[in-house]
Amino acid sequence: MNRRKLIAGNWKMNGSLMALAELDAISVAAGAHAGVDVTVAVPATLIAPAAARAPTIAIGAQDVHQQPSGAHTGCISAAMATEAGARWTIVGHSERRTNQCETDAIVKAKAEAAHAAGLMVILCVGETLDQRDYGQAEVIVTAQLAASFPEHGDGDWLSIAYEPIWAIGTGRVAEIDDVVAMHAAIRRELTALVGANKAAAMRILYGGSVAAENAPALLAAANVDGALVGGASLTAAKFVPIIEAAAG
Repeated sequence: MNRRKLIAGNWKMNGSLMALAELDAISVAAGAHAGVDVTVAVPATLIAPAAARAPTIAIGAQDVHQQPSGAHTGCISAAMATEAGARWTIVGHSERRTNQCETDAIVKAKAEAAHAAGLMVILCVGETLDQRDYGQAEVIVTAQLAASFPEHGDGDWLSIAYEPIWAIGTGRVAEIDDVVAMHAAIRRELTALVGANKAAAMRILYGGSVAAENAPALLAAANVDGALVGGASLTAAKFVPIIEAAAG
């Protein structure tokens, strides 16, 4: 199946109103490569101004709460993110699973809440270095995917991002053969979860120190349908070449 490439940026806890100027050149690149879907997840404070400045890019949230409202100080609901101008969100990023102790059940609930609010979702899964070194990477990741997978998951609104935790922000990138093997395992698990047709339509992204230098090889690999990009998404100079690599 011919799946459109998706290049998603994640600014994490970085950015400012002045930094939104970087979206101008990113918007130009997205327009020049219409066959590639380009999205950027900014901090919650920047969703509305980013959406206003770059209407041709799908601006995203970096997380949403699983409840629609309530006593959840510091959190934003999926409906709030949508109202601010977000069109998609990340859920289950390893930094939230680890630092905020989010379980698979919480990640699943967040994905379902986001979908109910009309957001597209990137659901993250990944293993630690110890888990990989002990030969448990595929078992851990596919179990994580099965436990986090939302009801009615469909390629129209859900993408999966494989992020080896040991490669996030470290400059270390998984070997291409390892990426291909893991993405194939994820595709098999998706087939078990939703059937062959729906699984074939769902995009699987690679995340973990993606940069202009390694993007062409990663994006040409089997079952790699795009990238979830951290630090390199903060500037157009580093992010645009990844978009260009996805366009071929």
